[in-house]
Parts: sequence; structure tokens; C-alpha cells
Amino acid sequence: MKNANEIKFLKNRSIVKFEGEDFLGEIGIDGRIFKALTLARISVGVISQQAIENGISILVHENDAEKAVSCLIDEFEEERKSGKVSQIYSINNVSVIGFVAEDYNKVFAELARNNVFPLLLNQVSGENRVNIVVTSSQDEKTRNIIESEIFKKPKTVHLAIIGHGNVGKTLIEQVLESSEEIKRRKKIDLKVVAVANSKKIAFNKKGFDNNWSDEVVTAENPSNVEELINFSKENQLENLIVVDNTASKDFVKNYHALAENGFDLVSSNKIFNTLPIEEYRKLRYTLNKNNRRYLYETNVGAGLPLIDTIKLLHLSGENITRIKGVFSGTLSYVFNNFSLREDKFSTIINEALEKGYTEPDPREDLSGNDVARKLLILARELDLINEFEDINIQNLVPESLLSVSKSEFLSRLEELDEEYKKIKESQEPGHVLRYVGDLHGDLQKDKGELDVKLVSVPATSALGQLKGSDSIFEIYTESYGENPIVIMGAGAGAQVTARGVFGDILRVSETK
Repeated sequence: MKNANEIKFLKNRSIVKFEGEDFLGEIGIDGRIFKALTLARISVGVISQQAIENGISILVHENDAEKAVSCLIDEFEEERKSGKVSQIYSINNVSVIGFVAEDYNKVFAELARNNVFPLLLNQVSGENRVNIVVTSSQDEKTRNIIESEIFKKPKTVHLAIIGHGNVGKTLIEQVLESSEEIKRRKKIDLKVVAVANSKKIAFNKKGFDNNWSDEVVTAENPSNVEELINFSKENQLENLIVVDNTASKDFVKNYHALAENGFDLVSSNKIFNTLPIEEYRKLRYTLNKNNRRYLYETNVGAGLPLIDTIKLLHLSGENITRIKGVFSGTLSYVFNNFSLREDKFSTIINEALEKGYTEPDPREDLSGNDVARKLLILARELDLINEFEDINIQNLVPESLLSVSKSEFLSRLEELDEEYKKIKESQEPGHVLRYVGDLHGDLQKDKGELDVKLVSVPATSALGQLKGSDSIFEIYTESYGENPIVIMGAGAGAQVTARGVFGDILRVSETK
């Protein structure tokens, strides 16, 4: 062997297994195995005893497996009759990987993270070498992981991007632009190997380049999670992350299956975290059981470091007493402008629609449901068990316009003007309107109080000084008293959301 650290890789092997209760440690067993197999001209690679399983495992070439089982059945005929040996059989399609590592535990932890559990492990005394046996369906992946650990090669992380609209497209471009720099600086080789929309999924084992959108157009695989899971297994891909950039109620149903099949999850999709608390907890259990991570910093505040800050405060034992703020970039823009300008409310809504700040149907923003979902996500970060139904939401759309078509709603927008003019004019001097989410009450109990409503605040306050479409979050804690921690900035937009998702991808990659 040229190098003591060289990785030995042997394919096309089989394990021949003995199972029985009383023959372990019996003198002469190993000698009889070697003798029988030598006479049959069969070469033996490894002999390993497993006291827990009451068995002995022998490694042979797969071409010799059937013959080895047959000759050992003959050799141990008496032991089989007496019950000392209960069965002799072979496990085919396995590979042997031999290596020397400074820290075996780290190697085995990385293998386990990727759902690789050796069938056999044998340490060569005196050489500090370990031989492991894995199924041939995982051997390339196993070798890649071991090489990354031993030779400090860049760790390959395989990304599946679900949804390539504004955020997804921007994210793919950001990954492709930054990949060389990240490989050099962080020793992480990011590869986008799957891109999907609601109809089709495109695969590229080597990683997509700038022509990815053409490959999606010509893809023929139907967009379903089974296709993605099968692709990852057939190509033995390690370090898997699925990135959900959709707003799909259906795709989140796949999170459990993905976690169980070796994928970490990164999501800008808010749906899962606002499902009933039972579903919310069930996924956390699945993630823990499978040693997987789920990051969703962009669920609230797009690229702002809000969820992470709240998690760290809560985990450190800080008693968070209230979280309040403007959670919607759309409604921030609407009320920041309506409060300062003489224009009608309908004029500002149409302006926000033209600039692409609102959903195609502005009622989705004006309903307050988006703000309510974000507030619920933060409540659950504090281990509160609130449900969506617990939230008091002020819907800004009059009842008469709730169920009409989108086009009719847009044509009748001026019906809102008189009402909002009155609200604006009835404020105290020096006050402005803000649509806020407010989590308060005794947050040490099971449930907090969640309010989503239009309020009037002093123009000189932190909320009152908000500009453009920025978001602001005030986190009140016991230690900070009346002075909240304030996080403010761009809380919406494809660029900042994609950058936030990218940050989550890197955080998951670095812990792998």
C-alpha cells in the first residue's frame, strides 16, 4: 500500500453469517472455518465475532458466497443438529472500506448522519486501521464521506430546490455565483442537483450550472417526492438538503418522509409551522429521531435575524415578555405612505399592487392572515401551544367585499376610502397608523394572547419612524425591562428572502 492513510475499497463481497447460542468463544471454531474454506479454495477477508448477536461473520468474494455457505453447512453439520449453530447464510452485495483515521467517532457520526450504519466493523490491531462493511447501494457515498473527513476535502452538500419562482430563482443564482468562494472559504461544495416546480422535477447528479432553467423546461420526471428520494438513493448522494421555496399546503406534507430519508429541511414556506400543534410537534419528533435539522429563519422577517435571536434568548433562559411589531412589508408600505401623504387609501393600495408589494389579490395582505401566521410562528418558538384560531385578527376588508371576485374587489377599492380617512383623521396629533402583530400576556403559561390589528402610535416612536416597506420587531424581556431589543430592516423581497434561505443552507451545511 502506497500510503498508510490510503482508503482500501473492495466491492463485490458477501458476508457469510453463523448464528447460534453456545459456540461463541469455543476453541477451534476459527481454525475449522479457515480449514474448510481453504480446502474449498475460498479466500477469507475478515472474521468478526458479535457476542450481542451470538454470531460469527466471515467476508468472502460474492462469487464464492454460495459455495462458502454450502461447505460450512457440511463442516458444522453436528453443531446444526445439536442446535449450537441455528443457521448459516449469506448477505450479498456488500463492499469493504478500510481506512485509518485520527478520530473514528467523528467519521462514524458523519456516516450515521447520512443514514449509513456498517453491517460489520473490524479493527486491525497494531495498525490502527478499521475495516467496515456496508451495502453496495451505499458504498460510494460512504467512501465520499470518509474521504472528506480523513483528507479534509471540501464536503459535498447536495441541494434540492423546490419552487423556482422569484425567491427560488434568485436563490439558485446566488448559490451558483457564490459556490467557488464558499468552497474555498468554508470547504463546502454546494451542488444544486434537483430543481422542481409543481409539475416537473429536473435532476443533475453533477450539479446544475447557469443553464439550469433549460433543463427544467425539458425535464420529464413528474414532480413528486418519491422521484427525489429514489434519485438520492440511486446516486448515493450524501449531505442532502431540501429547500422549500413554495407557499404550497401540499408540499409540506412531505417533510416527514424527507426527514426519514436523510434530508435536512430549509424552508421559506410558513405553512408547516402554523399547522395544528400536534403536527408541529410530530415533525420535531421525526427530526430528532432521524438526527435531522429544519431551519426557517425567513418564515418571519425575510432576511432579518429574528427567529434565531428569539431562539437564543429563549434557550438561554431569558424570560421574553412580549413581541410586537410590523410584520408585513406590504402593510408597512401601505400605512407608512397613507399616514404621511394626502392620497386616498385606494390610491396607495393600487400603487403597492403596481410595485409588486402585494399579492395579486390584495385582500390576502389586508386580511391580516399573513401577519397572524408569522405571530403564531414566534409564539411557538417560545414553546406556547397556541393555535391559529386563538389569534384576534382585524380584517381590513369590509364584509361586503370579502366574497366578491378579485376583479370586482379591485374595481370597488374606493369604497374603503371614506372609512380609512375617518380613522386617519380621528388620531391624536403627531400619531401615525401601523398594522401590528402583538404577542403578550403571561408567556410563562401554555398560551399567550395574540392580537393582529391596526393601531395609532406616536410618529416619534420606533414603530412610528418606520420607512418604506421595512419591518420592525420589538422583543421585550425581563432583563431589558421597558427597553426592547429592536430588529428592523427589509422584511420582504426576493433578494433578501433568498439571502436568508442561503444563510440557513450554510448553517445546516456547517453542522453536517
